[in-house]
Amino acid sequence: MSAATLIYMSGIRTAALVLSLVAAGCATAPPNPADAAAPQLKVETVASGLEHAWDVGFLPDGSSLISQRPGKFALASGGETREVQADLASVQDEGEGGLMGLLVHPDFAANRTFITCQTHQEGGNPVDIRLVNWRLSEDGSRADRVSDLLTGLPLSSSGRHSGCRPELGADGSLLVSTGDTAQAPLSQDRTSLGGKVLRMNLDTGAPMPDNPFAGSADPHERLVYSYGHRNPQGVALHPDGRVFLAEHGPDVDDEVNVLRPGGNYGWDPSRGGTTDEYDESVPMTDLQRFPDAVPAVWSSGSPTEAVCAAEFLTGPQWGELDGALAVPALKGSKLLIFRPGPDGGLAAPEIPAELDNTHGRLRAARQAPDGSLYVTTSNGTNDELLRITL
Repeated sequence: MSAATLIYMSGIRTAALVLSLVAAGCATAPPNPADAAAPQLKVETVASGLEHAWDVGFLPDGSSLISQRPGKFALASGGETREVQADLASVQDEGEGGLMGLLVHPDFAANRTFITCQTHQEGGNPVDIRLVNWRLSEDGSRADRVSDLLTGLPLSSSGRHSGCRPELGADGSLLVSTGDTAQAPLSQDRTSLGGKVLRMNLDTGAPMPDNPFAGSADPHERLVYSYGHRNPQGVALHPDGRVFLAEHGPDVDDEVNVLRPGGNYGWDPSRGGTTDEYDESVPMTDLQRFPDAVPAVWSSGSPTEAVCAAEFLTGPQWGELDGALAVPALKGSKLLIFRPGPDGGLAAPEIPAELDNTHGRLRAARQAPDGSLYVTTSNGTNDELLRITL
């Protein structure tokens, strides 16, 4: 009998012993992550009357710019929320697609530029998902489309698994997570931009020269930083420069991953290219088919929470939560707080009562310049921008 088999059988016997002791009243069941001591948070509403608020960015004057999936911008400032006029007629508002991730340019004070991820249609027909440069007027009343930073990201006619979250890397590069658009071969195909994390020059959209496949003859592959993803919608930069990714699983195994340049994260609904059907029964991280795939640092198991953003809480204002990872959930309608684990990974999540099924579906998470955490709701009607402090 192999050592692995002995360990496996030993684990089964140990689990059975624990269960029998619990039944006899001699031991307690293993702790549920939701039972962990959760911090007490303060939650206030900054803006309301929104519709599927997808992302938020912060402007130098203290106002908050909000993208809404149906194709609308809003600006929240001083307790008031107003619409920002913009031509968004080309946005395909279908299913999970629409106006999605938003990133304010770090030189916004000089160029008033911000970037969006958005689906694109022409004549009612889906074309692609693209990154778009916008310029906000001085009075904040209007946003003008400046240019397309990157086009050609795949798009499903149903909008399914559209991604798409932009974030700045530690070196100022632009990181963008992309969904596999529920097309079986895309995640493992490095010449496709779907099911990836892309890394590019923030101003030109060109691949970074030290990307893992920078020498490829294929222009799409040169943009790829990691692959084998299903539908990652949370990108968070750790203070030490590591990039964490929150990713939707199928009916099990939402994941949080730590990115490695060139890493394969093991999602392959094409079963090694043997089927064109989108087979979601495969493992989220298929270590049998891809022994070198990067394992997740956290997996939800069953049920999934539909994790869709991620942000590190940093600064002394967070007390013992300084360095924790905040991950909002759509289906779970809660905020998960992961404290750093002793091995550099993540401890089991804590769920603050103030954000446990109290505001419905939670989508975006961004730390504001004042150190507070802003979270959006995504219920479809009267959605809110929430400000969270300790």
